[in-house]
Amino acid sequence: MQFPALVHLSAKVVYFYIEAMMNRRQFLKIAFLTPFALRLDADEILGKNGIPLKEALYYQRLKDKQKKLWCQLCPRGCIISNGELGFCRARKNIDGKLYALGYAQPCAVHIDPIEKKPFFNVLPKTLSFSFASAGCNLRCKFCQNWQISQASPLETVNKHSPPQDIVNAALKSGSRSIAYTYTEPTNFFEYMLDVAKIAKSKGILNVQHSNGYISPAPLKELCQYLDAVNIDLKGFSKSFYTKLCEAELGPVLETIKTLKASNVWVEITNLVIPGHNDDLDMIRKMCAWVKTSVGADVPVHFSRFYPMYKLTGVSPTPVSTLEKARDTALANGLQYVYIGNVPGHPGENTYCPHCKKMIIRRSGYNILENLVKNGKCPFCNGKIGGIWAV
Repeated sequence: MQFPALVHLSAKVVYFYIEAMMNRRQFLKIAFLTPFALRLDADEILGKNGIPLKEALYYQRLKDKQKKLWCQLCPRGCIISNGELGFCRARKNIDGKLYALGYAQPCAVHIDPIEKKPFFNVLPKTLSFSFASAGCNLRCKFCQNWQISQASPLETVNKHSPPQDIVNAALKSGSRSIAYTYTEPTNFFEYMLDVAKIAKSKGILNVQHSNGYISPAPLKELCQYLDAVNIDLKGFSKSFYTKLCEAELGPVLETIKTLKASNVWVEITNLVIPGHNDDLDMIRKMCAWVKTSVGADVPVHFSRFYPMYKLTGVSPTPVSTLEKARDTALANGLQYVYIGNVPGHPGENTYCPHCKKMIIRRSGYNILENLVKNGKCPFCNGKIGGIWAV
């Protein structure tokens, strides 16, 4: 996944977004400044210069004299000393209160096709207003957006954007959904939640691409406003998560089950990395778990890996490996199985699970043909899982 962050500040950085929040003169003034003119220093983010400080949700104060806090947003459960950041770098203990540094401070904003998230069974050929604040609660060695995910909001170029401004910009751009993406949305939970509440009241879908590393209570609160989530199921072994992500597999599986039980549409992405998670037996077990635990209609995207971040010595995934993974998933009864990052491959298309005929033809993020009508196959009238209308 690529991101056009505000760091680059070109006209491509969502004219719709900036124009929706300011007049043309203001836009031109900002567009020709250096990127660093938009950088917010610590004092600005921490509540000075008219930018409010946002207290975080889901934490407890510990009974000691050192003002330590216990963050309960994700399974890490960070104990954060006064003046320190949590593991995600996006939450800070300031004098015994925990603050969300990324609140209303997006570092990446863009209008994407929803297929880029990726969602292949959600409103095909529509726009999704996408944004992120810096930070992540994982340390994936293969991270594709590490410049912002492995940073703090104190280190990135941000544009102060209150929740209502995000929704207004999404409406003005004609986007049918707002996507919380590019970094891990859990790290800007409060921001996402406030945007999602407004978006839902305006009839805009809330979609998310997440690593699934979130505690049950905040997840259940968020599920009231989410419509669709794509979870990065990075591998199907405890050792893979420990060695390559500094995390645990179990909480991610629980998140997927909670989302499904909450009637949120779920899709899963598995980035297939040669020599690390491409074992077909591991893939077979993952597919069996998906079918048994959340259902055969959950789409699975097997995505091609390209050398990135700390795994530059690993070769790109052979297309044949992705094809074997897809064949394995189909043989295990999964209904919608896709190949990602291989534009033009037949594995990008959607096929009816009942009559097996092609019903959506894709090339990359482009929809070349969509035959789905009212959520049904035009050939056999079988139901096609997904979100096909708002």
